[in-house]
Amino acid sequence: MSGLLDVGDGNEVYWESHGEGRPALMVHGGPGSGCIPQHLELFDLDAYRVVLVDQRNSGKSLPRASDPATDLSANTTQHLVDDFERVREHLGIERWLVLGGSWGSTLALAYAEAYPERVTELVVFGVTTGRHSEFDWLFRGGLSLLFPQQWERLAAHVGGAGDVPGAYYELLSDPDPSVRRRATEEWCMWESATPHWPPREGMSDRYADPDFAYAFARLVTHYVRANAWLEDGELMRPDLLARFPGAIVNGRFDFQAPVGNAWALHRVWPRAELTVVGDSGHGMGPSMTEAVRAATDRFSS
Repeated sequence: MSGLLDVGDGNEVYWESHGEGRPALMVHGGPGSGCIPQHLELFDLDAYRVVLVDQRNSGKSLPRASDPATDLSANTTQHLVDDFERVREHLGIERWLVLGGSWGSTLALAYAEAYPERVTELVVFGVTTGRHSEFDWLFRGGLSLLFPQQWERLAAHVGGAGDVPGAYYELLSDPDPSVRRRATEEWCMWESATPHWPPREGMSDRYADPDFAYAFARLVTHYVRANAWLEDGELMRPDLLARFPGAIVNGRFDFQAPVGNAWALHRVWPRAELTVVGDSGHGMGPSMTEAVRAATDRFSS
């Protein structure tokens, strides 16, 4: 079962539902990655009814960010959180487990804190929490300590601008298609350098589709330049998190979302079980998939 839901502001979000068991929401990363079939591997579909949602302007949602004419002004963290709630209402679901990975973990936390009465359990992996230091680490030079050559290339394309994400957002909005194409390539080269353990050279296969690559770069820079419209640390709320049973899963060698993020979240949310996957980076390899699946299995009955 699938469809497009009108969420206002000229936007329609795409959703899919799989299985007939306990309801669960899968929140994808990015921003702008879209849902993929592999996300279903994180659940026992005999036990769960899994709802996948492509966030505004990504995946099969309309209009697509791959069209440079698409206005992103009504695409913020709060908009996405409210979209999930509209999907829940549309599908007649009372409460659901919420699972989010990477950027999706920030969104999962934001949704749970905005609509706590709708969340049964909360599972996050490849943990980000929306703190400004996390955006600085990945997109404002912090990670250059480990990837100096790749960061230097990214920054050089915008003349070493102090606000690298903001400078790329402007290039990605340029009326000249060749300017947008080159900025997309440079941004996606940086994104390709950091998720894997061990690290890999060259462009990731996920960016082979130029429409996906452009939409992804555009949405990521749109969010990063505004620190996702979040106050620093606003999602690290012990008083709210304490109400949720949950799980935190992170790769030991995750460069994009260092395990320190997961540890900081665990300190303010001790009720959640923390699992560190010893041979994993940020990508969804077999060990990470197994660990996240084990977490959802614990809440399946």
